Amino acid sequence: MPDGSHDALVARLRAAGCVFAEEEADLLLGEGLAPAALRDAVARRVAGEPLEHVLGSAAFAGLRVPVGAGVFVPRRRTELLVSEARPLLAAGSVLADLCCGSGAVGLALATQVPGVVLHAVDVEPAAVDCARRALAPVGGTVHAGDVLTALPADLVGRVDVVVANAPYVPHDAVPAMPREARLHEPAVALDGGADGTAVQARVARAAARWLRRGGTLLVETSEDGADRTAAVVRAAGLVDAVLVRDDRVDGTVVRARAPLPGAPGGGAP
Repeated sequence: MPDGSHDALVARLRAAGCVFAEEEADLLLGEGLAPAALRDAVARRVAGEPLEHVLGSAAFAGLRVPVGAGVFVPRRRTELLVSEARPLLAAGSVLADLCCGSGAVGLALATQVPGVVLHAVDVEPAAVDCARRALAPVGGTVHAGDVLTALPADLVGRVDVVVANAPYVPHDAVPAMPREARLHEPAVALDGGADGTAVQARVARAAARWLRRGGTLLVETSEDGADRTAAVVRAAGLVDAVLVRDDRVDGTVVRARAPLPGAPGGGAP
């Protein structure tokens, strides 16, 4: 970059293949960095590091969510989980955010629904550290470990809503993902196994364990993989699985419920 002007920065970012070079230049210059720090930030971005990692935060649901190196960057399409879960929650509701990553979904919901009791889970240490920083101001608790076992035992059958953005990219499709994701986000947050449902199936089994009767699971998926996601959700014993699609954010979610007592699959009343 021959100088610190906006036009020079846009030109360098565009030459590096940044599609939204002007917007990225605005964000980088808006940080108010000293010249040496700005040069370092631009060099990291030009080298292919996600802008969110360079800035240390990502825009999500009207918030800036902390995002550190090696942490999955929340996508706009995941805002559909927030808009679908919001009407199901009130102060005192218990919310579990499984495969929470940076904690973006839980943070957005706890911000929009003050008083929600938030528990978040992730297996990736960098994500757990990041989510703890993000969720501390809203009183969220972050647990490190597997979705099936990491939540406190006293929550079994008491969770009102489970949200999950579990990895759903089929294993063989991961190499075709954008370079930024493949090189800078953890594989555990991207690879959904042979058909993209390996982790989703674990999430569905976890939801069947933790949800109260009639409680709701919302799990992000792809439009192409929605039928497979719905199948593993039903196989876990959840009912009324439906597809929710929002073209505005290019988001796809499968919604299902834990059966009520006396309902098919719900046990004796």
